[in-house]
Amino acid sequence: MKKVRIGMVGAGFISRIHLEAYKRVYGLQASVEAVCARSAGTKDFAAAYGIPKVYSDYHDLMKDPDIDVVDICTPPQLHAVMIEEFLSAGKHVISEKPFTGYFGAPGDVQPVGKVCKQKMYDAVLEGMERTADIVRKSGRLFCYAEDWVYAPAVAKASEILKKTRDKILFLKAEESHSGSHAWHAAEWARTGGGSMIRQGCHPLSAVLHLKKTEAEARGEAFSVESVVCDTGVVTEKLTKEERRFIAANPVDVEDWSMLSLTFGDGTKATVFSGDFVTGGVRNLIEFNTNTGTLVCNIAPNNGMMTYAADASVLKDVYLTEKVETTAGWQYVLLDEESARGYLQEAQDFMECVATGRQPLSGLDLAYETIRITYAGYLSAEKGARVKL
Repeated sequence: MKKVRIGMVGAGFISRIHLEAYKRVYGLQASVEAVCARSAGTKDFAAAYGIPKVYSDYHDLMKDPDIDVVDICTPPQLHAVMIEEFLSAGKHVISEKPFTGYFGAPGDVQPVGKVCKQKMYDAVLEGMERTADIVRKSGRLFCYAEDWVYAPAVAKASEILKKTRDKILFLKAEESHSGSHAWHAAEWARTGGGSMIRQGCHPLSAVLHLKKTEAEARGEAFSVESVVCDTGVVTEKLTKEERRFIAANPVDVEDWSMLSLTFGDGTKATVFSGDFVTGGVRNLIEFNTNTGTLVCNIAPNNGMMTYAADASVLKDVYLTEKVETTAGWQYVLLDEESARGYLQEAQDFMECVATGRQPLSGLDLAYETIRITYAGYLSAEKGARVKL
């Protein structure tokens, strides 16, 4: 059986999800041989998952000849430099979202979120061109870890579009929840933006993927012609007591965004993201075609529901991400790694490394998602449509 040797950078929340997904890869052996992180608990993390090697400097991982592919699960501001360095060192690369962003530059006003968005947009495009050029010239694989395009509901929607060749007229998509508990999510310098880049990148990528699938099925050109966007901080006026169920505490980032896309064929999409929505994570896409409507309820969905009269009944049971209580009626997300597409993503990436074929989610999707996201930030600042 072919063995793919993985080096993981990062030992946090998303690293654990990727590790669980690698365990369920079939047809070949996905073996995590090393982990690199600077946190005090890295050795315990490695021991818990049976990872034999531990590094604290990613340059040491880069030199390890026993690693085929590196999985970058670090905070966003480290993605681009690590992608470039690992590819240049001859490793295949998997990178978590977002592909890149604007995290500040010498001489910037502070906090970084106040920097002119035209400057951000120009700098991000310049940086992405450099990274993309390295990807293309490296001869190695770049896999963009956008799990939504692998989620069963989205995969089925893609299959339907390919078979019906129907025209998508309008898509509306959303990722929202009550906010990240990660401290760095509050700061633009750490995340490259707020809810739109941190959460909205998922539904945006799925919208782009579905619209491109439709265009290819119909033999038509695919493009995004323009965007209109609004952002804001809707929780700003809440007291500490009033925001007791909301985890987000923005410093210089938005907690609300609405992005509207106009495609080259005149059809439309909207992408909403919010950091104040209670009731668990919402991962939804609905779209209308010329013959009907498709609804992808990734989460929540009613595959299983529970009712408990008091939260203490199910206090030790995981039901779904970011739900504030286990009391009352709850939507249980069954086989979460599969429902959200992480298993299928890991399978695709491992097969790509083993065979050399390109992944379903790669450079083009990563690039376009960030280009449109920052065009959105520019539109929100200008209060005007931005043509691409």
